[in-house]
Amino acid sequence: MMMESDPRAVPTTVLNVLCETVTTLPTVRRQGLLSPSSATPTQVATVTYMITSFDDYPIHQTSEPIAHTESGDPSAYDRYFFNGYSRDGEIFFAAAMGLYPNRHVIDASFSVIRNGEQINVHTSGRAPMDRAECTKVGPISIDVITPMKKHRITVEAPEHGIRADLTYQASSLPYEEPPFLVRAGNRKVMSYTRLTQLGTWSGWLEVDGVRIEVSPENVVGSRDRSWGIRGIGERVQMGAPLNLPPQFYWLWAPVWFEGFGTVFDVNEYSDGQRWHESGAMLIGADTIKHAHAVSYDYAWENNTRRAEKFSLSYKFANDSAELVFTPIVHFQMNGLGYLHPEWAHGNWKGELETGGDRFSVPVEDPLLLHNLHTQTLSTVVCTLSDGTVHRGIGVLETLVLGAHDPSGFTGVSDGHSKG
Repeated sequence: MMMESDPRAVPTTVLNVLCETVTTLPTVRRQGLLSPSSATPTQVATVTYMITSFDDYPIHQTSEPIAHTESGDPSAYDRYFFNGYSRDGEIFFAAAMGLYPNRHVIDASFSVIRNGEQINVHTSGRAPMDRAECTKVGPISIDVITPMKKHRITVEAPEHGIRADLTYQASSLPYEEPPFLVRAGNRKVMSYTRLTQLGTWSGWLEVDGVRIEVSPENVVGSRDRSWGIRGIGERVQMGAPLNLPPQFYWLWAPVWFEGFGTVFDVNEYSDGQRWHESGAMLIGADTIKHAHAVSYDYAWENNTRRAEKFSLSYKFANDSAELVFTPIVHFQMNGLGYLHPEWAHGNWKGELETGGDRFSVPVEDPLLLHNLHTQTLSTVVCTLSDGTVHRGIGVLETLVLGAHDPSGFTGVSDGHSKG
């Protein structure tokens, strides 16, 4: 039997059996009242509602103050994700920040690949009650300069080898993916909204004291923004166990070309049936062309669950596009806390904790569970149905956990065999 400390044991954040017991102490306002019998003051405890700064704006979706989520599900979250990469593939960086309001936790990570090494900084703390203060934790902050258009990320963690002041400028409209909804028995384990957007970067990045200038002519990337419910935080049993083996199949591929971009995602059950999919071409700064159908062909690297080669087909109303991906480098998503054994999303680390780690890429054992989640930076060739060829760069994100019959995977983390 595998113990939790075994690096091949299924991380608790994967099991989607999430709950916690929280003792909430009401804010007490002491009121002096006269007792009818004694005419002496009596103290009465009343609850002060959680009014915060955003309650002054007409943005409410329920009768509750903004600080209260629609449900008390401990898996409620609100997340930012960004990545950036030079067009020659020499630089790759990414950032993530998550708020877990029902767990009272906020965390963030920043990661960069330079000269074959991935350097990561992680931070986690108690979440502020006011959402206006929930874009900074420890040395990492994300400022929304212009909603859906411009964001600034700063990192001040020289003790972990990273400093940065980077500005993301959107080059496309935000693409709203279809809603994500998954149930385990009667319980929702995923219910969230997500958008993807392409853009360019400016500013600077410092790695181990070496400063790298970043310009929109050279560094492009993508971001996603999501909120709702999905498996995060420490595992706590929620009623009767469902005895379901862990299984999650996910591909996501935002790609940047000059003047346009493409987006794609798919989720599949173990038999290959799709439960979520989307695809579109993002043209200029003002047009989204939705795909009527998307298909793909995944060539797995031997003894891994990551890409050796990948191709993608879009069918639009009147035309089509074929994309071929050639990998440059595999970025490990645990550098941003995903499946990280110590810095997993939503875990309580303390009032404020910051740490870092680094490792060589590609990793020595890609089948360790915390290494299964990757973003493969790739050069991409796009051939349109009129014969026009475009060359771009983007990522193929892959998380394949558990069985997937079309790929030949039968266990939790067995690798691909070419036979």
